[in-house]
Amino acid sequence: MILLNNQKDKLFSKKVIETFLENEYKSSIKKNDKFSELAFSIAYYLKSFSNIKKLLDYICLIFKHIFDQTLIIIIPLNEKGEIWNENIRISANIEFLQVEIAINSFLKKFNFSKNFKLKEIETFEQALKNNFKEYNIESEKILSRGKCRGFIYIFKNLISNKTISDDQIFNFIKNCLAIGLENYWLIKTKKRHENLDREISTGAEIQSQLLPDFCPTIFGVDLAAHCRPALQLGGDYFDFMSLKPNFSDKRQEKSKWALVIGDVMGKGIPAGLLMTMLRGMLRAEVLTGLPPDRILHDLNQLAINDLDQSHRFVTLFYSDYDPRTKKLRYSNAAHNPPLLWKNSEQKIIKLDTEGFVLGLQKDAEYKCGEIKLNANDLILYYTDGVTDTSNALGKRFDEERLIKILSKLCKQSYSSQEILNKIFKKLDDFTGQNRHLEDDASIVVFQLR
Repeated sequence: MILLNNQKDKLFSKKVIETFLENEYKSSIKKNDKFSELAFSIAYYLKSFSNIKKLLDYICLIFKHIFDQTLIIIIPLNEKGEIWNENIRISANIEFLQVEIAINSFLKKFNFSKNFKLKEIETFEQALKNNFKEYNIESEKILSRGKCRGFIYIFKNLISNKTISDDQIFNFIKNCLAIGLENYWLIKTKKRHENLDREISTGAEIQSQLLPDFCPTIFGVDLAAHCRPALQLGGDYFDFMSLKPNFSDKRQEKSKWALVIGDVMGKGIPAGLLMTMLRGMLRAEVLTGLPPDRILHDLNQLAINDLDQSHRFVTLFYSDYDPRTKKLRYSNAAHNPPLLWKNSEQKIIKLDTEGFVLGLQKDAEYKCGEIKLNANDLILYYTDGVTDTSNALGKRFDEERLIKILSKLCKQSYSSQEILNKIFKKLDDFTGQNRHLEDDASIVVFQLR
């Protein structure tokens, strides 16, 4: 039978539960012939509800009707292990009314530390015993999988030798309460994780939109690019920016273009946020039309405070290309040097200049290099997630392997996209099945037709 929420609330209302316990359990449990029914009712309650207040009220009602000559205090802990003040419960019959009032007054006056530690419970227990000397007070921990979820205090008359702490039913109820408290926090934690996952997915979607979703048309150039993040959010960055954004598409093709690739230290959310920040700063700098070394110098000045506070740094390779002269100017902030395939010489050289990482040194200076490209020359921009990838044996893909693969591919008539795909295929074959990249991996292939 499926119950609606309002039907369930009605079924487990305080009045219904009290009547149920009064009629069905009070006498029969003492004879131990209704224990299975009690177990069933608690199990159903734990399965059907996630409201911790209702669970605590329900447990108190069971204690009240089964152990009617005993006053019991339930003090649960929250997810931080602190006293959960608003959910402290007292289970007591009418004959304990004055004591219950006195206990409530004592609990309000007792100042539980906000950063409560388990060892501090001894101070509370001693104060409780000093204030209620007319009772023997037993204490029981509410334990679940070895972790303390709270405490139970049992008040007995001094002349009474009866104890319920060894009672089978008491311990069963106490363990059910422990499970209920643990499940409540597990559900809360799961919901937080689900919300965080949704936020990360949204952030990853936004970040993916910040990376170029297609390569621009540059006169005489065949371009291909791809970023494969290790996590949902990544710290790798590549971009293509026209230095003449106000030109028409046709005029832009033959105007200067900036090509950049970078890598924020680390991966995940922090790296993704810094990458997004850096992208905005760089795009503003590019519009100045300054040479690459000045671009990196000014970018470092702009970003160093934010990078210093985050205890991270960024490697970046910045270049600009003029399709009319086929000249490429470049400057490097300690990034992996791009590999240039010189078709006329059938060899690979590295494009590199001296320069510090961004965010490390305030007065860092950068050098500018320049080279003239010829037909069928190719430049491979990449991040260290490519070369640092390891296989099951711990061997790195490394730069030497990448150079060998690129040399073979460049000697054949492949397009930039085909070369990009084949390099990633080699990377996947190297790492092996069911192994993910340990770091973000990005590749840009720039080839003159």
